[in-house]
Amino acid sequence: MSTDQQPRGPVDSSRVPRFAGPATFARLPRLDEVGGRTDIAVVGVPFDSGVSYRPGARFGGNAIREASRLLRPYNPAQDASPFALAQVADAGDIAANPFNINEAVETIEAAAGELLDTGARLVTLGGDHTIALPLLRAVAGRHGPVALLHFDAHLDTWDTYFGA
Repeated sequence: MSTDQQPRGPVDSSRVPRFAGPATFARLPRLDEVGGRTDIAVVGVPFDSGVSYRPGARFGGNAIREASRLLRPYNPAQDASPFALAQVADAGDIAANPFNINEAVETIEAAAGELLDTGARLVTLGGDHTIALPLLRAVAGRHGPVALLHFDAHLDTWDTYFGA
């Protein structure tokens, strides 16, 4: 974002109630509403075909967006207005084939790469562990080697399960 432009922030809740309007992350503008250029792109990855027990992470992005309607543009405890410092926009969802994990990985990597090519940083919502691989590949493709520190509450990252 150029220094002479002010970021377009969330919808004013004194004009549009928090329960109304599109459920973008934190009521921020969509990517197309800021000319396709943003410092930070929030993107959903509704994919959970790699789970071994309980699906549902595919609904995470939309659930986070719904809950984020209550986020305020100013944090009094931190005396900060983060959405005034950088243009943040909701880039929608990356639609991946739920029936073919290999194809989904390729699709997610390509879509993340396209967003990164605009100069944006990514914040991803939703998805199972599978989405970490293509996202890391896309970031490494743009910035070089990256590292991952993964905290989880259970072990389900083994090499194979039922021969897959």
